[in-house]
Amino acid sequence: MKVIYTAKNYAGETKGGEIDVKDERDLAKQLRSEGYILTSFKELKEDADKRIKINWLERFSTVPLSEKMIFTRNLGVMVASGLSLSRAILNLTVQIRNKKMVAILKVVQSEIQSGSTLADALSKYPGVFNELFVNMIRVGESSGNLEEVLNILATQLEKEHELTSKVKGALIYPSVILIAMIGIGIIMMISVVPKITSVFKDLNATLPASTQFIISTSNFLQHYYLTLIISIIFLIIFIRLFATTKTGKKIFGFIAINTPFLKNIIVKINCARFARVYSSLLKSGISVVEALQILSRTLTNFYYKKSLQNASINIQKGINLSKLFYKETKIYPVLVPQMLEVGEETGKTEVVLSKLAEFYESEVERITKNLSSIIEPILMLLIGSAVGFFAISILQPMYSVLGSIK
Repeated sequence: MKVIYTAKNYAGETKGGEIDVKDERDLAKQLRSEGYILTSFKELKEDADKRIKINWLERFSTVPLSEKMIFTRNLGVMVASGLSLSRAILNLTVQIRNKKMVAILKVVQSEIQSGSTLADALSKYPGVFNELFVNMIRVGESSGNLEEVLNILATQLEKEHELTSKVKGALIYPSVILIAMIGIGIIMMISVVPKITSVFKDLNATLPASTQFIISTSNFLQHYYLTLIISIIFLIIFIRLFATTKTGKKIFGFIAINTPFLKNIIVKINCARFARVYSSLLKSGISVVEALQILSRTLTNFYYKKSLQNASINIQKGINLSKLFYKETKIYPVLVPQMLEVGEETGKTEVVLSKLAEFYESEVERITKNLSSIIEPILMLLIGSAVGFFAISILQPMYSVLGSIK
């Protein structure tokens, strides 16, 4: 069959054109013997330029981090084995289960066959492949080290997934207990309290303030539950929208790094992410200034973003990153600039940052393991207080009535 192809060697030189071959594997084998790797492959057919569409339902779905991990790791393995990008991505559409990801990869494969680079094809889906991902792929393609960059990216995504999973896992237990407590409380207010209230009315009991509060809350939930539900939904939407504004990001960022217990875990998570991502960017060949600019757009906390934006400007003036971070020990513990200083002096910043990332990731793991033991007694205290308040509020007027009868 007649095909059009492009290939690249490890020196970064490219070649391509039209050729008659048996199949894609045959062409890849020929190019490998010449020291080249097949980067794009397109069979000359009339319908080759047809684009695959993503349906409206898939546009609103999300792609889990685990799917991006599988894509990145497996693509690196396939490229290393000599498969062309087009063939590798086609194989991945069978392995990946997420429908949106599969639809995107089909479009990406079609564009690569049409001569596009992988980075350019992925950049059209910023909601799935962020700037960090695309820039690292672009550097890998231009330097001829795509396999190495894919492995670095896969490792970075795996570490990010581990970090996120540990934090989410630690919050599951207290969240379930809290939701159950609220649910039981609402059921009691709607079904039990009205029956007790009618008893108090029949007995003409004098009700203390705590009992009147519970009855008033019960009446409110019975008559205005729909208004309450709608209000809560609107409040959640407002908070989420406000959190995307500059003012909202600044306020929530300030709360995150100043709330006593929360500050400890937020700082460690951000330091772990900074060290891991910065190390990955430097390993892939991205310059220090560009790496800091990408990082500033990758981290979510307002104060870390601002710090890295300022750092990318000051680095160009000849100031070392470690010196800049020594001035910001509120968000970067002293260990961070100290380790950076070692990296700058030895010329092994990427290696030092990897070790630093491992340290903070282990710190986050330690905190999340201890989180349940810290939160559990607090939850028990809250539940006990709520149950005690409810019991006293109901039993107190009952005892008063019984006492008056005697």
